[in-house]
Amino acid sequence: MSGESYAVVIPSIGRPSLFRLLETLAGQDGPLPVELVVADDRRAGDRLRLPALAIERVRVVRTQGRGPAAARNAGWRSVTSPWVVFLDDDVELPDGWAHALTDDLRATASDVAGNQARLRVPLPTHRPPTDWERGTAGLQDAAWATADMAYRREALEQLQGFDERFPRAYREDADLALRALRAGWRLTRGERVTVHPVRPADDLVSLRVQRGNADDVLMRALHGPDWRTDGDVPRGAFPRHLATVAALLSATASVIRGAHAPRKPRRARSRVALLAGSAWALLTADFLRRRLQPGPRPGAEGWAGEYRRMLVTSLVIPPAAVVHRIRGTWRWRHGAVAWPPPIRAVLFDRDGTLVHDEPYNGDPAKVRLVPEARAALDAVRAAGLRTAVVSNQSGIARGLITPDQVHAVNDEIDRQLGGLDTWQYCPHGPNDRCDCRKPEAGMILSAAKALGVEPYECLVIGDIGADVEAAVSAGARAVLVPTAVTRQDEIETAPRVAADLTEAVQIAIRATGPPVLPVIELAEVTEVTEARP
Repeated sequence: MSGESYAVVIPSIGRPSLFRLLETLAGQDGPLPVELVVADDRRAGDRLRLPALAIERVRVVRTQGRGPAAARNAGWRSVTSPWVVFLDDDVELPDGWAHALTDDLRATASDVAGNQARLRVPLPTHRPPTDWERGTAGLQDAAWATADMAYRREALEQLQGFDERFPRAYREDADLALRALRAGWRLTRGERVTVHPVRPADDLVSLRVQRGNADDVLMRALHGPDWRTDGDVPRGAFPRHLATVAALLSATASVIRGAHAPRKPRRARSRVALLAGSAWALLTADFLRRRLQPGPRPGAEGWAGEYRRMLVTSLVIPPAAVVHRIRGTWRWRHGAVAWPPPIRAVLFDRDGTLVHDEPYNGDPAKVRLVPEARAALDAVRAAGLRTAVVSNQSGIARGLITPDQVHAVNDEIDRQLGGLDTWQYCPHGPNDRCDCRKPEAGMILSAAKALGVEPYECLVIGDIGADVEAAVSAGARAVLVPTAVTRQDEIETAPRVAADLTEAVQIAIRATGPPVLPVIELAEVTEVTEARP
């Protein structure tokens, strides 16, 4: 049986609903989380200021717009509790949620990776729901939706969390669930209830949702043609959209070719154009009818706006869906490796990791490499990995050294190490509130961009907790190499600890291959969901 200790992770883009969620969390009369992490996934803006909460450890990590999968990963990697409860920032927790959650967690067997809440979407009672409201209500029947999903931290560590190649809140939860099932875990549905209000949306929200068609291609590349059945994901409307676009293209092509053809072929092409155009019109009208029929009727509140939205979007959704599917097909035309992808770059802290720490050093003559540094760099380069240095240099902000002196020291280190691919340093002080100073993610993201790799393809090696925290926020993997300045709590919470730089580099080199996980056929999973015993 599992204990009650749990952490809450909330990915957010700063919507007002976040603070309503925190209010309902703080108002629980049951056991509160021992850790709370809000992953601020805005690309820019002031830091989120959270209200005072009666929770032992509260953190905000900044993930700089890399999507909910990356934000959730940064969140769970920042906590130590045996259970991690993922909540979307637009849900609300009714009274009794905390008690019901702990009951759900206590009831889980040791082979259960995750436990899902029962979502309730309040819909208007005075009129039929709109298309957007019905779409949100579909979450009530969705399998493994992370609007409220608790995962065992052990399972997250084994599976390496969410696949960050899913850039939006779409399919990343189903992908993680499928990987958990194929690794031999079970997933269960609990008894706790979480409220998911319908959030405000503009007229084109249903058009933007079509971007998920590209993610469906990634799901197929990762999980095969039966991924919908295996993941309990309903069939979509894409076949109809494809037929609609095919009819439109056929009609258009026939009109264009007929305009330049002799009379007899022109008549034949006109008939083809008429038939194809009629098929397009019928398919489009049927799509519009399907969307309007369950919604508000003429005379009901907001019906005119709903009819306008449905007419416009029903015309453009089929071609948008096909374009996004083509885009995904092109991107994943060579398939996709299992998550996490192999390491392609190693990012080193400078002082204390590659060189002996000489505080605020501006003199190249004082550079002393760590004994194994050159051999470690040679091994990394021999493995075909890119290299970088990411270093805080607050001495510039303090007026103790100049940028030219930092460059001179870096050049000397670079010469002694045989050359690194890119150098990134932060000139700011602790109070400057920049996005680049570790433990912020900025330098990691800049180094990855300079190297032409994704952050999740990087491994960061450093000697203090700020190095690890920066890696976690950026979505990179991290190895801590303790020195005399490393605190014991930093060692205890680091995801990987190496005795020295040589061992840390070997960890990176071993990660250049695909992950090895136990895999079973889903046909062998006899029970995917269960009620609480």
